[in-house]
Amino acid sequence: MVSNTDKVLVAGATGGVGQLVVAKLLAKDLNVRGLTRNTAKAESMFEGRVELVEGDIRYPNTLVDAVKDINYLICCTGTTAFPSTRWDFANLFQASNSPEAVDGKGVKNLLLAVPKDLKRFVFVSSCGVLRKDQLPFNILNAFGVLDAKLMGEKAIASSGLPYTIIRPGRLIDGPYTSYDLNTLLRAKTDGKKAVVIEKGDSLNGDASRVDVANVCVESLFHDTTVNRDFSIVNEGERPNNISWEQLFAKLSS
Repeated sequence: MVSNTDKVLVAGATGGVGQLVVAKLLAKDLNVRGLTRNTAKAESMFEGRVELVEGDIRYPNTLVDAVKDINYLICCTGTTAFPSTRWDFANLFQASNSPEAVDGKGVKNLLLAVPKDLKRFVFVSSCGVLRKDQLPFNILNAFGVLDAKLMGEKAIASSGLPYTIIRPGRLIDGPYTSYDLNTLLRAKTDGKKAVVIEKGDSLNGDASRVDVANVCVESLFHDTTVNRDFSIVNEGERPNNISWEQLFAKLSS
């Protein structure tokens, strides 16, 4: 179980989910390091409360300082499912920021770089990775985003490191890229729907980025999430208080 003497690295700290993960870790007084491609952007966002390291999971030589002495890693990196300017095409046929480069090879680079005594590797994957031949996931996977996520999952599961793999539905709420830290700390789930968690890859629907970040952070406090993969969506009426212990207990049943 994580404590405030541990160091938690967030890869993709300035992304839609990553920002919220950082804020929620800070709200629990945890020791946070952010891995980002743009430290200037991150510094303005997190107001000096986060140790920042500039690096890129696509390039192993940039990860040395980021992973030094960390105890936990939450990987929230990603790119668009369909070709866009974010894919950073080197030429007409080759993209240097494609899903394969980020979620596949990039995750493998992280695994090779982290300390051998890492206490947990938490990975934000996607619903549909085990249903790539079914609608609507076959459309979503037209350019290989689910193939890449599954490549990352398999590398993590076979690494020998303790892990938690989270498969959210279609991400909603945010991203909060233009907000400051105070706003991130106060971020609430829009729509007020309940959190639903199931083992494996069986759920369909939307998942709030706020609750995906909640699950990433709360999983560090519950051993029932170790070496588990599960899906998360939001549906039904949200209770006044969410019992993460009860939700995560389903994973060991």
